[in-house]
Amino acid sequence: MPSGHASPKAKRVVVIGAGMGGLTAAALLAHRGYSVLVLDQALVPGGCASTFKRRGFTFDVGATQVAGLEPGGIHQRIFSELAIDLPEATPCDPACAVYLPGETQPISVWRDPDRWQAERQQQFPGSEPFWQLMADLFHYSWAFQSRNPVLPPRNLWDLGQLVQAVRPGTLLTVPHTFSTVGQVLRWYGLGGGSCGVARSANRRLKTFLDLQLKLYSQVDAEDTALLYAATALGVSQEPQGLYHLQGSMQVLSDRLVTSLERDGGKLLMRHTVEQIYTENGQAKAIAIRNQKTGETWTEPANHIVANVTVQNLMRLLGTEAPKGYERRVEKLPPASGAFVVYLGVDQSAIPAGCPPHLQFLYDYSGPIGENNSLFVSVSHPGDGRAPEGKATIIASSFTDPTIWWQCEDYEGLKQKYTEEAIARLSQFFKLTSETLIHTEAATPRTFAHFTGRDRGIVGGIGQRIPTFGPFGFANRTPIQNLWLVGDSTHPGEGTAGVSYSALTVVRQIEA
Repeated sequence: MPSGHASPKAKRVVVIGAGMGGLTAAALLAHRGYSVLVLDQALVPGGCASTFKRRGFTFDVGATQVAGLEPGGIHQRIFSELAIDLPEATPCDPACAVYLPGETQPISVWRDPDRWQAERQQQFPGSEPFWQLMADLFHYSWAFQSRNPVLPPRNLWDLGQLVQAVRPGTLLTVPHTFSTVGQVLRWYGLGGGSCGVARSANRRLKTFLDLQLKLYSQVDAEDTALLYAATALGVSQEPQGLYHLQGSMQVLSDRLVTSLERDGGKLLMRHTVEQIYTENGQAKAIAIRNQKTGETWTEPANHIVANVTVQNLMRLLGTEAPKGYERRVEKLPPASGAFVVYLGVDQSAIPAGCPPHLQFLYDYSGPIGENNSLFVSVSHPGDGRAPEGKATIIASSFTDPTIWWQCEDYEGLKQKYTEEAIARLSQFFKLTSETLIHTEAATPRTFAHFTGRDRGIVGGIGQRIPTFGPFGFANRTPIQNLWLVGDSTHPGEGTAGVSYSALTVVRQIEA
């Protein structure tokens, strides 16, 4: 039964988007006594953390690992409030094995802090002062984040929550607020080097950081905000960690849907929200279209929670978008898309002892993306993603969405990228006509079709200084009772990040 925090005449909340952020907000609000309706244009809930099935294989669409399952972690806290069980999961150890160009031994990001310290000291001699600073900043930032600050604050209540979360340790992070990783590397003399040996060593460190941060912040080390990077690089070690879910990523959203419906909430898939209506600066209703029947109607609401990109939010508001807010969105740097190849293979294609997550860079002179780098996730025997004796390989590469929307031969370009990715992967995996069972690829156009995200962009707005944490987009929009959740808001991308965003919005609505 709902916990009944809200008044007997429950306020009506409409949630746009059944991604992890939307479902988390919806489930929490329904559990607290609100009347909740969730709408999504896709076939299945979960957004970028959903799955699809082919020939007995289960493929995670986008996200393949999850943080926040440990005691006190965001998913553990939310699932505990909802009285639903956390899914079965195994820690990723190493969290990632990173292969730099021409190297056959990886840089392994171990879960044990001491083992990871020994690894990085061996891999990057002389860099330990940098890593110790990152560890200190992570410790202070994580403790601050666990006290539920609201960033960026937009009214006195938000500011009060922020101030209550501050401790003396938090103040030690303040001098680094405007620093990037690239700047700090140079402070420690790790940004270059006068001799060939130093340059080569520093290039390895910078490249490793570029690869890892591109995954978590959407930008490289030069531009990533230092405080964000400290959290992104520290979360894979105990007592935190990254986890591989039993079954698939879909289990997270399925359990949230079960909780939502148990507490009286309603989920409608294949329903497109076409517009948000406002009146006197306040959100009032949305226009909905049933994709199957073509029926349209207007749904009133006391609160509207938009689990969409900030670019999609502008489209939904149309001429009712606040001009200053609209200009800020228009000035954002271009976002990344992803090219993903999904492979169903025979287990013999997987090397013995293969880590669950790998990252490859093939050429120092090439970009991070466009198949020159691949982030790879591999299923485990018995983890529910492949039939017995088989496995899945999911390899993704950052790509410029523009080339996929403007190309003259879309299918030809897609085939070219697929062949290049498989050729790259064949350097590590045994991919032959005998071991390859299923091949499928997705581009930004695919992601736009299935997730509705603007141009198929992934990963949010990039964690640069002007857009991270205290300077990013708030959950509280300039339109009263219109809330933004998801990877456009603090603390950024990933299932844990968007779930924290959702919890913030729920607290703000209740306040």
